[in-house]
Amino acid sequence: MNYTNLNEENNTATLVGKVCEGLKLSHEIEGEKFYEFKMQVDRLSKACDTIPVTVSERTLLGEEVKVGDTLKILGQYRSYNKVFDEKSKLILHLFAKEISIEKEPCEDVNEVNLSGFICKQPVYRKTPFGREICDILLAVNRPNCHKSDYIPCILWGRNARFVSQQSVGSKIEISGRIQSREYSKTLPDGQSITRTAYEVSSQTVSLVLQKLPQKTDEKTAANQ
Repeated sequence: MNYTNLNEENNTATLVGKVCEGLKLSHEIEGEKFYEFKMQVDRLSKACDTIPVTVSERTLLGEEVKVGDTLKILGQYRSYNKVFDEKSKLILHLFAKEISIEKEPCEDVNEVNLSGFICKQPVYRKTPFGREICDILLAVNRPNCHKSDYIPCILWGRNARFVSQQSVGSKIEISGRIQSREYSKTLPDGQSITRTAYEVSSQTVSLVLQKLPQKTDEKTAANQ
């Protein structure tokens, strides 16, 4: 499906939290070095999210970022595919556009706003306790760029029920937070390992453009 770039600011994220894993070189493009590190952002529940961050050396401007520093980051939540053991895996990270070290104590912040297209059929389910959940994959275009970021999002309650009724290709806007969660995976040899999944936990959602399901005419259906 071709998702048209509307040249809009459709991907914004703000984080305030502590560096929990120091800078290391990620990659280099045309002489520009990019570094990665991890931020820990506390939730109101006192749990925390650990979020990978990518930043250019040009954004750092020589600023030394150390474990334990409190940072404020403005950027975009992005994705790319990376091959592990001949399998492609979607990697999610916050791409920092602005970064500053907070010298005074401040509250943690974890906010993300996305506008994009539902690109896979929503998956709706209920927990054993009856809580409604819906998982979607959102294609978010990068302005002035022929690329899209594919962001897994999770919705709850009536928002889950609402999104589950939308068709692939519908455009929605989501506000929420970047969430990390650990899960156990059993390998073919029976060994169990712990991995981390990343997604956007939605607080609000609105429909921008509805994509109606295509109808199959009776003659075509009869010949299938």
